[in-house]
Amino acid sequence: MVPRVREESVGKLSNAAVPLIVAIALYFTLLWGYEGISTLMSPSYGLDDAWRSQFVFVIGRYFGLGPIGLIKLAAFFAALKLAVACICALHIADRVRCWTRDEANSEILEAALILVVAISIASVGPASWSNNASLMREHMFQLLFAAIATGLCIFERSNSRRVENTEAKEIVADASATKAGPRFHV
Repeated sequence: MVPRVREESVGKLSNAAVPLIVAIALYFTLLWGYEGISTLMSPSYGLDDAWRSQFVFVIGRYFGLGPIGLIKLAAFFAALKLAVACICALHIADRVRCWTRDEANSEILEAALILVVAISIASVGPASWSNNASLMREHMFQLLFAAIATGLCIFERSNSRRVENTEAKEIVADASATKAGPRFHV
C-alpha cells in the first residue's frame, strides 16, 4: 500500500511542477529579456549603471581588458541574457503546444538555466564584495529560481521515464499472458 501512496504523491508533485517551471521560465523571459534588450540598446551597453555592471568590471579586470574589451564583454553578457530569455520563451511555447500530451522537451531549458546559474554566481561575487545587499538579494533570487526550475525539470524527466518503464513492463506482461502455450497432437 505504501508504494501506491508514494506514486500518487509523486504524480501530484509532477502535476505541480509543470506550472512552476512555466512560471519561472516566464520570469526569466520577461526579466532577462528586458535587461538584455535595454543593455544592448544602451549606448554604453549598461556600463553606466555602476552597481549592476560590477561583475563586468571584475571579470574585465581579471582578464586585463581595456575599455573596448569591457564594452564587448558587457555586450556579450547582454546577448547571453537575451538568448536565455528567448530559450525560456520557446520553452513556454513548447509547453503550451504540448499541454495535452505532456511531451515537452525541457533539456534546452535546463541548459539555459545552467547559464542563469553561471551568470548569477558571477554577479553575486562582486555584489558581496561591495556589501550591496539589494543586488545580492536580486541575484540570489535568480540563482534560487534557476536551481528550483532545474531540479523540477530533472524530477519531471525522471518521473516520465519511470512511468514509461512501468508501462513497458505492463505491455511485456500482457504480451506473455496472451501467448498461447504449445500444442501437442497425439
